[in-house]
Amino acid sequence: MKKLINQPEQIIDEMLDGIVSASPSSVRRLEDTTVLVRKDAPVDGKVALISGGGSGHEPAHAGYIGKGMLDGAVSGEVFTSPTPDQVLEAIKATDSGSGVLLVIKNYSGDVMNFDMAAELAEAEGIETAQVIVRDDIAVDDPENRRGVAGTIYVHKIAGAKAETGASLEEVQATAQKVIDNARTMGVALSPCIMPTSGEPGFELADDEIELGIGIHGEAGIEKRKQMTADEIAAELVERLLPEVDLADQDEVAVMVNGMGATPEMELHVFNRKVQDLLQEKGVKVYDTIVGNFMTSLEMAGCSLTLLKLDDELKELLDAPSHAAAFKK
Repeated sequence: MKKLINQPEQIIDEMLDGIVSASPSSVRRLEDTTVLVRKDAPVDGKVALISGGGSGHEPAHAGYIGKGMLDGAVSGEVFTSPTPDQVLEAIKATDSGSGVLLVIKNYSGDVMNFDMAAELAEAEGIETAQVIVRDDIAVDDPENRRGVAGTIYVHKIAGAKAETGASLEEVQATAQKVIDNARTMGVALSPCIMPTSGEPGFELADDEIELGIGIHGEAGIEKRKQMTADEIAAELVERLLPEVDLADQDEVAVMVNGMGATPEMELHVFNRKVQDLLQEKGVKVYDTIVGNFMTSLEMAGCSLTLLKLDDELKELLDAPSHAAAFKK
């Protein structure tokens, strides 16, 4: 498959420079690092939010840097956790003295490396806290669930909470509330191709799809024969709703997330059926977003996230965001 790159080993460095070139007034790169931060970081009196992980999920995570969301993002190699020293540089560059919240997706490398960075930061007198996102219901054990597109809601809502001047403990609690109430499941129509090897993460026949995929090219939990958009929507809604635990008056936010290669036309076709199904089941939809938010290179497919809301989460979801990939 043809790719719009130069040398594979330079792709992360060149991508980060390209992101800064697109938003020079709001984002800057720390020299000799894979760290991007707000141009005005550190922001006095505000808890900082740091996230990151392997590259290949763009616009995550650097696209969510900006007032109302992240203060910094750390990029690893493709689908590979960033190193602790890189995460530490992001912490040091964004801390204003109010502490730093690390938003970590539940993958062993990310958890280990961000945890090590937090220990190093604490040794330098910087207060940190962590939350671990576990929204992927394709994994049965809640403790082992992967962090996927629901991470974006954590960035948005915890970022808005931080802008209010809330304490580190308060921002962490709000982020955890989002994690406790967000559930996601994805489907692949085709695998992604690793830029270094040129090989797919898994094999799919032309008439097959993969249910329950991760965001690192992992195979899913079940292969199925090709399904229509409406059939896939019904499958994901049926699996997600029991996990969200809605009462009669509860409202949800809906995220239809493209995996990288699916046109927005098709995502909106899928969303149409999702909305119809939720209405039929008496689920009240407060807010819907459709687009590419947490991708897997050029994988074709989508994920569906449902977030149960309360009054606090609705207010913070509606708050302004100046991030390039999530403007409110």
